[in-house]
Amino acid sequence: MPTRSASIRFALGLSIAIPVLATPSLAQSLIPAPTPTFATSDTVIRRMWRVGMQESKVETLAQVLIDSIGPRLSGTSGFQSSVEWLERTYRGFGVPVRRHQYGTWRGWQQGATSAELIGPRHQNLEVELLAWSPGTPRSQPVDGDVVAIPALADTAAASAWIGTLRGKFVLISAPEIMCRAPQELARNASRAVAVQIDSQRAQVRRLAADRFRALAPAGSTPQNFTRAVHLRLDSAGVAGIVTTNWSNGWGVNKIFGATAPRVPTVDLSCEDYGLLHRLASNNQGPRMRLTADSRTAPAEVPMFNVIAELKGRELPNEYVVLSAHLDSWHGATGATDNGTGTITMLEAMRILKETYPNPRRTIVVGHWGSEEQGLNGSRSFVEDHPQVIDGLQAAFNQDNGTWRFETIEGQGFAKSGEHLGRWISMLPAVMSDSIKLQVPGPQANAGSDHSAFICKGAPAFRLQSPYDEYRQYTWHTNRDTYDKVVLPDLRNNATIAAMMAYAASEDPERLPRDKVTLYLPNGQPRAWPTCSTPQRTSTSYFNPPTTPPPPDER
Repeated sequence: MPTRSASIRFALGLSIAIPVLATPSLAQSLIPAPTPTFATSDTVIRRMWRVGMQESKVETLAQVLIDSIGPRLSGTSGFQSSVEWLERTYRGFGVPVRRHQYGTWRGWQQGATSAELIGPRHQNLEVELLAWSPGTPRSQPVDGDVVAIPALADTAAASAWIGTLRGKFVLISAPEIMCRAPQELARNASRAVAVQIDSQRAQVRRLAADRFRALAPAGSTPQNFTRAVHLRLDSAGVAGIVTTNWSNGWGVNKIFGATAPRVPTVDLSCEDYGLLHRLASNNQGPRMRLTADSRTAPAEVPMFNVIAELKGRELPNEYVVLSAHLDSWHGATGATDNGTGTITMLEAMRILKETYPNPRRTIVVGHWGSEEQGLNGSRSFVEDHPQVIDGLQAAFNQDNGTWRFETIEGQGFAKSGEHLGRWISMLPAVMSDSIKLQVPGPQANAGSDHSAFICKGAPAFRLQSPYDEYRQYTWHTNRDTYDKVVLPDLRNNATIAAMMAYAASEDPERLPRDKVTLYLPNGQPRAWPTCSTPQRTSTSYFNPPTTPPPPDER
């Protein structure tokens, strides 16, 4: 079932006929990598290079997952289809696989969404329906005036203004005065112009925040302002809530979830949102037409982790875990967050099955669900499988986009450097030379699935690629698509993951769990991270307490 179509029906329980492997496109077919100089005479490492670098499957696997299945939002048929496809693919590789049902989530399916400016002139608008948002009534077009939040003197003025909003589209975000990437401003503008624009932008944002907070009902706290305002607008019968969440790049917005239960919430591009805001602020009569088709399931749908395993021959109760989350946001196709991580670990297990089918320790791969809503899949797995935590040698998590691995951090484990260094030293120099080993490490970038293990005191490490471009252009955005994947680097990363799993499995010693003292930015010591309780249903996610969960810090 396509993610977007003219009309949709709820079919989360149906499978999609997706091939295990697709035919590679001529334009992007990978050229086999030449044989490098090896740092070791280990024959398994040499076979892994051949299978992973010269006989790679990453392109065909990635194309099916990212293009054919597409976005994998929790509670949608896209996520369900990705689970079924992984199961079929692992069985095709001869790797035992199972589902771990850890909970349920709100079932939702999106159809066609479109938006137009219809007054004072006509223009198509770039729009995304936020996750789990209702559509327009009967999926039909809705026309309405567009208004921006004005200056409101007091709560009485705010209540009076809200009483005028029925049938209108309300702009609630701060407009951007310039939708150019910040680095272009720094490179091309004079210092005086750059300072002026930055000052003006800060002022616009402060003003918008003050006006937004004025709409919060009495008793609201800073932790629930946003939800409280959205619910108040929803109850006022607005035609829709209009947001923008610019990602500081050309045409790129972050796309997340909706709060309002009855009216649609949409995101407009930085450029289009600014246009509407200027028209509304200057009383030029903007009107918008929105068509949004979505369906919510009458009951929550099951959510799964996909677990594949190669049983250990000598130490079956000790574990090496390969980790990546399967779910994604829905604004694009989840290519680098986290299609690339998913394919890295899937391909690594294929390489391991062909070159090292009887590992010394048990090798497990976890493809986690609902990472984007708070690491729920991995946290549930950790809760439900204490034997894996007790017997964990090491976990390797990948979750930040494309390009080659550049950093492996020791995550605060005092003896991690000795083991990680030994494992990395087994890689060919053409692979290891690009990796910086940071030990014992500050536990930076905590907002991914490795944290579900670390909080238990179990050693888990991020296989980290370059960050800045990922955060600006593809992380949670409407531009996270297949064309952004660097296929030769994906092949490299999958092969490294297989080699690291092999090295950790064969290591004669367990990696000790001694911890170093961690420090805050002010130099004061801080506590080791504590484990959060996973949300096994969506109830608490859509009806959160006043204290929000820790932010995703990736």
